[in-house]
Amino acid sequence: MITVSDLRKVYRQGSNDVVALDGVSLEVPTGKIHGIVGHSGAGKSTLVRCLTLLDQPTSGSVAVNGKELTNVDSDALRNARRRIGMVFQHANLFDSRTTEQNVAYPLELVGTPKKEIAEKVAQLLELVGLKKFAKGYPSQLSGGQRQRVGIARALATDPDVLLCDEPTSALDPATTDEILELVRKLRDRLNITVLIITHEMHVVKQICDSVSLLEAGKIVEHGDLEAVITNASGRLASTLLPLPGEAPQAEGAGRVLDLLYTGAQATEPVISGIARKFNTDVNVLAGSVEHLGDQQFAHLRVQFAPDVDIAAIIEHLESTGIAVTVKEAK
Repeated sequence: MITVSDLRKVYRQGSNDVVALDGVSLEVPTGKIHGIVGHSGAGKSTLVRCLTLLDQPTSGSVAVNGKELTNVDSDALRNARRRIGMVFQHANLFDSRTTEQNVAYPLELVGTPKKEIAEKVAQLLELVGLKKFAKGYPSQLSGGQRQRVGIARALATDPDVLLCDEPTSALDPATTDEILELVRKLRDRLNITVLIITHEMHVVKQICDSVSLLEAGKIVEHGDLEAVITNASGRLASTLLPLPGEAPQAEGAGRVLDLLYTGAQATEPVISGIARKFNTDVNVLAGSVEHLGDQQFAHLRVQFAPDVDIAAIIEHLESTGIAVTVKEAK
């Protein structure tokens, strides 16, 4: 588990204080994948450095599995960092080392016996699908293969947490999906907690169980995928499940509703059910249905006739668990 409490980081630039993190708090349960999203300058890189104590926070605390990291001596901090595996945007491999030598490096640093290193490296390369490339050098590997080496290296010390900083932003879409699927499988097999820093919503949609939106050093929205997507007034909902091009509204038409729903309802005939129950036509202006993580979500924008009892329709929809937002007619 990762627990961050009221984390602040203030940099001094000349006579000015620059607040990079402003009271960030979050908790990621063991075995979950959590995404941190935000634009450039939001504080994502600073958060990574503070989570690993490469930068000392100005105030607040960071704990992994209940072990506080912000107020420990240097030896304890080194030991704690071994429980956090780091995966970077670029794999940052040693060009002069083979695949197996790159993976072995963290174990060499802590004085692991050579026989144990050889056994561990072989297991990890098998785990990430690179057994055939053990003797290859980074220049002989594709971008996705290099990232797999980086992931294997991050797992070498049996970490409790895998911290991924933009792990797929340098990869093509197909390779991105392969790496994300690998991370999911590793989480399932090893029961590790994964924190992914990214600006790509596709990453969140593909594997994250929950997500936080970081803006100007603050978390402005947070929750599991179902919670944020069914929060029609939130910014993450429209970003994670956007509507395609909207059809023009009918002349003199009635109210427009945005509907957000998940699970079994996403495949049910919600619109035809409303039409039958209230004996009214429903104009579907736009819609999308997607799988996010292991759940299915739907987002529809619909329009009703001017004389329909819109309050009764909204009450019925919300009683079935569908999030409803009333849009202004154009």
